[in-house]
Amino acid sequence: MSAVREAYLQAALSAAALVGDPAVASAWAKPSALDGFTVAGLAGHLAAQVVNVPRVLRAPAPDGPPVALADHYGRVRWLGADLDAEVNVQIRQGGEALAEAGPRELVAQTGLAVAELRSLLAEEPADRLVSPPAGPWAMLLDDFLVTRLMEITVHSDDLAYSVGVPTPDQPRDVLDPVLALLGELAVRRHGQAAVIRALSRAERAPASITAF
Repeated sequence: MSAVREAYLQAALSAAALVGDPAVASAWAKPSALDGFTVAGLAGHLAAQVVNVPRVLRAPAPDGPPVALADHYGRVRWLGADLDAEVNVQIRQGGEALAEAGPRELVAQTGLAVAELRSLLAEEPADRLVSPPAGPWAMLLDDFLVTRLMEITVHSDDLAYSVGVPTPDQPRDVLDPVLALLGELAVRRHGQAAVIRALSRAERAPASITAF
């Protein structure tokens, strides 16, 4: 199994553990740190980065050629869309729907998906193509999993912050591809000089180098 697939399974287990934190259940119906999301909906959105992957793998492989990892974000409809845009409403509704049965059931679903993915990911060839939920294009499976690593890492921070628990530290084999992806997207959005200055020259750093 590739290093990305192993890292993804580690991140998936981390997501399941955070969703199962008692602080999440205690704040289930409260607003989260993300506008429009309850804690339940945000937990559901985090869990979806695991629960939905077996569905992606069960779908027929799309025709290529595959879209490059960073180019995927030039196609997604949610990037730059308003909070009330249809795509963002659908994302929030999907999280709420997945969490509807409650925190215990959500943890169970996530754990079952992790167990299923251990065998599914080991069986897939290196050149396996998938169609991401965001669009009708093709991606290499490992590139798609890097997008899930990013989602899990970012939304784990959102959920932890929302319920007042420490953000889970990810191992380097999870964090490194996430940082590489966010760095590439930040350079594409703001330019190389802005990113270099933000990381090394506080006196002339831009106000933001956010990737999204």
